[in-house]
Order: sequence, then structure tokens, then C-alpha cells
Amino acid sequence: MESSTSFAKVSAAQISDAEYIIIGGGAVGCGVAYSLAQAGKTDILLVERAPDVAQVTSAQGAGLCGQPRSTVERTRLAMHSVVTFRELQRDPKVQPEWHEVGSLRIALSERRAEEFRQLKIVANQAGLETELIDNAAAKRLWPAMQFEGVKAVLWCASDGYMKPYAVASAYAYQCRKMGVRFAIDTAVESLIVENGRVAGVKTNRGSAKCRCVINAAGAHAYHIAKLAGLELPIVPVRHEYFVTIPMVGLTPDLPCFRVPELTLYGRPAEGGLLLGGWEPKSMQTDPRTYELSRQPPPVEPDWPVLDSFEKQFAGLFPQAKGSEKTRVGRGWPTFTPDGRFIIGESSRVKGFVMAGGCNAHGISGSAGIGRLLVESILDPKPSQYVRSLSPDRFTETAWNWDDARRQAANVYETYYGV
Repeated sequence: MESSTSFAKVSAAQISDAEYIIIGGGAVGCGVAYSLAQAGKTDILLVERAPDVAQVTSAQGAGLCGQPRSTVERTRLAMHSVVTFRELQRDPKVQPEWHEVGSLRIALSERRAEEFRQLKIVANQAGLETELIDNAAAKRLWPAMQFEGVKAVLWCASDGYMKPYAVASAYAYQCRKMGVRFAIDTAVESLIVENGRVAGVKTNRGSAKCRCVINAAGAHAYHIAKLAGLELPIVPVRHEYFVTIPMVGLTPDLPCFRVPELTLYGRPAEGGLLLGGWEPKSMQTDPRTYELSRQPPPVEPDWPVLDSFEKQFAGLFPQAKGSEKTRVGRGWPTFTPDGRFIIGESSRVKGFVMAGGCNAHGISGSAGIGRLLVESILDPKPSQYVRSLSPDRFTETAWNWDDARRQAANVYETYYGV
């Protein structure tokens, strides 16, 4: 399988004008480029300051993709991502390493079981096949897990997981074939704004004119928006998971799982167990405290938090207790005060388009986010849902950073809230 390094890098001489310039080469930026190219817009330059795609937040993703959601719009968004991962997987050269193993959503209370019944109703409306299965059927799917006392299990056969870096590489490979250009190792320094409209970007390797700038800069999306004169509440919140040493019986074809009462999720990984969770007291950082030219604060493994994940999960999977860890994934996914993406063109600065605030759905939702962005800028009458994601909801209303950070943290902390 090829590495994106062999085809994604371009020299400084290839920094040139484009119709669309995408800032950020993570899963979202690459997914947006792919979606635009699929829509026939191939005069695209993607700018990434790292030496390869998916090197920052995307590289630390757990890689799960779950489709059952609380609304039809969000469910169909996830379904589109799955369809896209299947399409990318068909290419024999560069694949997203998509494993369509299904997922088990496990309820430990009657209240949660009722939520699962509602999720199934929404899934039916969206055209997503799901099934409420009994504990014996769940045990056959995950033999080493203990299902005694479990109140309900929602099974979605078309869920799965992928390798985040491979997803971005697969997007980039297909984009390159459609004419998209990649400026890797290139840092954006400022935006060129003329008469209230974005006209180009200035980088450490030269300038380029464009019709639209698309901000997919992840934990630096706040700073890119500031270059356009926009203040947006994009809050990086810490997220962690661990991977254990190989365990007997953990094979790559086991389903992903989610246990909302324990705020845990996981999947097989590297012969062992990947286990992550949503912390009841989150740690966040203020994007105003670091500059565009610098990285967010380093995330050190928080072992008391990680050990709490293990302790909680041991009731369902005793092998997790005391398991040796080989790797800790951690990063700063960005959250918004209302828990919705920020997608679309600003009415204040024409040509400046947002693709950020992904609320930990950047990798799994990358294709769907790309589809929403295409609708927002190419469809003369985008849906009400797409219009509700506009950056204007923050630039045209009053808000303050203290409240925004508290609300964004609450979105993270109540991720599995009923």
C-alpha cells in the first residue's frame, strides 16, 4: 500500500492561484477537497504546514464510525461517510483501511434502553438498518464480553472503524488524480482581504490568489478565522484513549462498542483493546493563549483518567483489568457551544468558508462534512439544516468566551447524555 508522502508533497514553486484554497490537511480538509472535486471543482490548492497530511489532531483519532444518531440529518451524514469509505476502500493502491465490522451499543439501564428504541426509530426514518438484539446474540458477536444485566443492545451491522491517517491519505490520493494540488510543509501567515472579500493567502512559501478560502485548520481554526477578522468560539477540549498489548480472542473482525452509561467506547486495535471515554470533568484550552505559529499545549497522558476507563470497563470485560498499555492517543478535538459544526460562508467576509468545530466527528464525519460544505456553497437553496451550521450564528449574535468555553466543555462532558 502506498504512503501519501510519495504523492502529497509539492514544492514551493507549485504554490499557485486556485479557485479554492483549503487550509488544513487533516481528515476534514482532505474530505472537503475530495467532496469538492467529486462535485466537479478541481481547481483546488490544499495548504498544510506539517510535512504530511493528518499529522496533528487527525493522527490521534480513535477511528470509530457510528451511524445511529439522534436526528435524521446527523444519521444520514454518517451514512454518507460510510458509503464514501467503502468507495475509497475499493482502490487497491491507497485505502482508508475501512473495517465494516458493525457496532454494539450497550444499555445498562431502562432509561438508556428507551433511548436506543428512539435511536432505532430515527435510523428507520433515515434508511439505516439497525436491530435491537438480545444478550445471547450480542455475546456471539463479542464472546469475551459479559452481557449479564445488560438491558438492551442496539446492533448496526454497517458501522465500523478505519485508520485516521489512512483515511486522509486515501482522500489525498483520489484528489491528486482529479487535479487537486497539495502544498505540504507550507504555513499560512495571513489572508488577503480586499473590499470585504477574501482574495488569497500569504504563506511562508509565497502568495496565491483565490475565490474562496476554506478554513479546515482544526485546533487552529480559531486563528485562521481571526486572520479574516472573525471571532468564533472554537474550543479545543482534551480527549484520550489507550491501546493495550495483544489479548487472546481480540481479532480485527470484532465489532466496535459503545457503553453510554460508562461514557466509554472501544474496538479491537493492534491485537489488543482500544478503549476511550468522555471525561465528566473535561480539560480544555483557550485558543487565544497560543498563536497560529505555535502548537496547542502538549497533552500528557492523564493516567488517573485512563485507569478509570479501565476500571469501569472491567465489569463488562474482565481482561481489561490491569492490562498493559502500549500506546495512548490524545489530542485537542474542537467543540462549539451548541455542539454543532461550523460550516459555510461568512456573510461578513465573502469567500471565507468554515469547515470546523467538528465536536469529535472530524474523522468519522469527514465525508459527510465535505458534503455539507459543498451544499452550503454550491447549492443556491441549501437545506435548513445546512443553514443552521453557518458561522453567522456566532458573528451576528452576542456571546462571551467564558460562557462559550463552559458550554463547549458541557457538550463534551454530556456526549452520551440522554
